[in-house]
Amino acid sequence: MIFKYKQVLVVRSDLNMSPGKLAVQVAHGSVGSAEKARREHRDWYTAWLGEGQKKVVVKVMGEDELRKIQEQATEAKLPHELIQDAGLTELPAGTSTVLAIGPAPSEQADKLTCNLPLL
Repeated sequence: MIFKYKQVLVVRSDLNMSPGKLAVQVAHGSVGSAEKARREHRDWYTAWLGEGQKKVVVKVMGEDELRKIQEQATEAKLPHELIQDAGLTELPAGTSTVLAIGPAPSEQADKLTCNLPLL
């Protein structure tokens, strides 16, 4: 099957989050960005749901790289959500952990993330 829409979750690998922490941060990003898409690009959101909600998780080495991709997502007018930790468990409050992009047309998301390695 060819997916026309997807959501990309960009994770900071330098934080060495535990598997549970990582899963929760990715979940926060996925829900937040999907809600933005639902409000701002309902056609993308609906098509993504119909295709099975494709998600891809990739990694960056640090906050600078994460912020650069966030700027590109803003410029491209793609729905996105930057997750900053509340500081209740493993990380200091305000630590940027995940950037979720989309759901959006796959080719638009790929322009920002296709060169990033899978997590």
